[in-house]
Amino acid sequence: MPSRPSHSKRPRSRILAVLRYVLLLAAALWVSAALTLVALRWIDPPTTALQTQRRVESWFSHKPYTKRYTFVPLSQISPDLQHAVIAAEDTRFYQHHGFDWSEIEKAAREDVEGERTRGASTLTQQLVKNIFFGTHGSFLRKAAEAGLVPVAEHVLGKRRILELYLNVVEWGPGIYGVEAASRTWYHTAARNLGRQQSARLAAILPAPRRRRPERMNSYSAVILRRMRQMTW
Repeated sequence: MPSRPSHSKRPRSRILAVLRYVLLLAAALWVSAALTLVALRWIDPPTTALQTQRRVESWFSHKPYTKRYTFVPLSQISPDLQHAVIAAEDTRFYQHHGFDWSEIEKAAREDVEGERTRGASTLTQQLVKNIFFGTHGSFLRKAAEAGLVPVAEHVLGKRRILELYLNVVEWGPGIYGVEAASRTWYHTAARNLGRQQSARLAAILPAPRRRRPERMNSYSAVILRRMRQMTW
């Protein structure tokens, strides 16, 4: 008489089926995101995950929300502003390939010593997070981000990464991109920004929803010093 299959094998087979489904779904999402990055080489994004997140947050909080977002090419963004943002957020932008391992090592050491003062995310990492994930952090999001950063570096290149970043990064409540930021805070186009204005705008980026004049003054002085030290 043939033996019956063991009941203990059924839960295991279900678990394997679920894992297989999850892996296939994760692979499909990664391929979709990678193809989106390919498209972004030529297409300017009409919105981002962060912009969607902020709109949803405004619905739940019942606060008014107005989005200001105008995409402009890199040629219409002041070189001083480009310089200031790199000095503020990613001084080794043109040297690394998506991850700044020296900054990651330094941040890890500061974590151990309890002296962490800044993050180690590159502009490429911030761009991927902005476009696909918003601000919500998790291990899964970090893993997905790490898988997409090399694709962004390879497919987009440095100039397009910088162009996209400057156009989608948050610069205040409902303010996305340097053109909207420049017109909001200085009532002029992004191409007209001078060195001091650029440094003060770049000083907003670490905490764009809490714009404080004293931080703009103190951190912009640091940014200006870094700009003088950097080759541009």
